[in-house]
Amino acid sequence: MNKKAILALILATAMPLAGYLIVKYYSKEAVHMPARYFAPDSVIVSEKNGKTTTDTIWHKVKNISFTNQLGKKVSLDDLHGKVLVIDFFFTRCPSICPGLAHNMKRLQNSFVKNDSIVQFISISVDPEHDSVPQLRKFADRFNANHDTWWFVTGNKKEIYDFAFNELKASMADAEVDTAFLHTPNFFLLDSNRVVRGWYNGFDTVKQAQLVRDIPLLMLERDKKAPSVFREFIPILPIIFIAIGIVVVVTVILSNKRNKQ
Repeated sequence: MNKKAILALILATAMPLAGYLIVKYYSKEAVHMPARYFAPDSVIVSEKNGKTTTDTIWHKVKNISFTNQLGKKVSLDDLHGKVLVIDFFFTRCPSICPGLAHNMKRLQNSFVKNDSIVQFISISVDPEHDSVPQLRKFADRFNANHDTWWFVTGNKKEIYDFAFNELKASMADAEVDTAFLHTPNFFLLDSNRVVRGWYNGFDTVKQAQLVRDIPLLMLERDKKAPSVFREFIPILPIIFIAIGIVVVVTVILSNKRNKQ
C-alpha cells in the first residue's frame, strides 16, 4: 500500500470518529429537559446480564374528578398522553385571577395548531360559589377553547388535598395560604402526571420557558422503551470506522482497476 493510500485510510478513519466525538460532546447538554420535582416515591434496583440498574419512580399525581364549565364530568384519567398545565382561581377574584386567565389564554393560543398535546386546567378554589354557569361565563370572558381548557369545580376538600399533597403547592409557593389557596403559579405535569415545574403566571421569562418546556416533554421518550437508534449509540465509533475503511478499500481497488 502506497503512502497516499495509507494517508487516505487514516483520514477516512479519523474524520468520522472525530465527527462523532464532536457531535456527542456538543449535543450532550444541548437540550435541557424540565426537571422532575419532589423526592421519588421509590427506587427499583434490578439486575440483568450481571449489570445492576436503578429505576426511579417519581411522585405521580393521583387522579381527581371534576365538573367542567360545560357541566361535563371529567378527570385527569381522561387526558392520557397529554401534558397538563394547571392553575387555581375563583370567579369572584378581584385581583390576580383575571390576569392569570389572560396569560393562560396566551398559552393556549401558542398551541392552537398543536392543541392535542396539552390540556389547560383552571381549578376553582371556591367551589361553593363557582357553579357551572359561573365557570362558563368566566371561560367565555376569555374566549377559551372549551375542549382544551377546562374551568373546573368539585369537592373542596379533594381540591385542596390535590393542591397541597399532590402538586405540593406550598412548596412551590411558600407564601400560599393553606386556608384559601391563591397562587400565581402555573403547574406543569408531564404525560405521566409527574410535576415538572411551576411558573409564575406574571413573569414573562417564566412564561416563555413554559412555552418551550411543553413540547420538550412531548419529545421525551420513556427509557423503558428506547428508540432503535439509541441501542446503536455505544457502537457508533466502530460503525464510523468501518464505513471509513470500506470507502478507502473502494478507492484503492478503483485505482488499481484504472492502472490496469
